[in-house]
Amino acid sequence: MKSFFKILFFLLFINNAMAEDLTNIVYLELKDGKVVIEMKPDHAPEHVKRIKELISEKFYDGLKFHRVIDGFMAQTGDPRGDGTGGSGQNIAAEFNSLPHIRGTVSMARAQDPDSADSQFFICFQESSFLDGQYTAWGQVIEGMEFVDKIKRGAGSNGMVDDPDKIISMRLAEEVKK
Repeated sequence: MKSFFKILFFLLFINNAMAEDLTNIVYLELKDGKVVIEMKPDHAPEHVKRIKELISEKFYDGLKFHRVIDGFMAQTGDPRGDGTGGSGQNIAAEFNSLPHIRGTVSMARAQDPDSADSQFFICFQESSFLDGQYTAWGQVIEGMEFVDKIKRGAGSNGMVDDPDKIISMRLAEEVKK
């Protein structure tokens, strides 16, 4: 009988832990498949809060990967599609200890460290030169192979002609309801 209760407790604990995790999981649907991103509110609470607001508004749906540099990163989140736009609400920098490794999701910004808005990028590979200078807020935990298939741009700035788009971006907790 004791082992029954141990198993029951374990299953309830696991189920509860999984439910909690959904509050910080993002499903990013791309043309080639679903990317799962784990957000890191303990490292970038204000950025995660704002990203969640924008996702709930369906802000990211249909936006282009306007700047994609092979061997570096894929950038999106600009409603203008040219790297100059945003949601109109800057977020103060939350530089943190998260390393910019393959699959890191981090905020794009201008020269001003507090100029992040809605644009973000996903690293194709380790980019430690960004550490402590850009706010990392998430990590791809599934589907990086689909990020790898995003159309690359030409030239050093990586601007993309006829770019791939975000099909949809949803919070896992909303999808599971």
